[in-house]
Amino acid sequence: MFVTAEKKVPEGNNARRLNPVDGCPLTAALAAIGGKWKLIIVYWLAKSPRHFAALRQLIPGISSKVLTQQLRELKSDGIVDRKPMGPIPAPVVYSLTDYGSSVLPLVENMRLWGRHHLESSAISRIRGA
Repeated sequence: MFVTAEKKVPEGNNARRLNPVDGCPLTAALAAIGGKWKLIIVYWLAKSPRHFAALRQLIPGISSKVLTQQLRELKSDGIVDRKPMGPIPAPVVYSLTDYGSSVLPLVENMRLWGRHHLESSAISRIRGA
């Protein structure tokens, strides 16, 4: 007799992260889009829908495991859509949802601030030398 085991789904794949400060909009935003990689993923998906491998090439510092985790979290928060392109193991295409597109002004402002910060840091280093 054969015993079949059901495949275990890792915990938290579809669970939303809790807001650490109940009712605080800033911590709610950070729970959804905070961290090292999420805004970068959103930035690249804003350009066009992408396969997982394409995102890995565009973001060379991220591991496959972390990219998978971040995409799952963005999907669970309604920011990213995941569309399999056929039967398993078909490629999957990720894209921004309409709700995810609402984050784009924030992404652009962060990008502009980051550019200014890099320039200010470079000027400070030159003056301090």
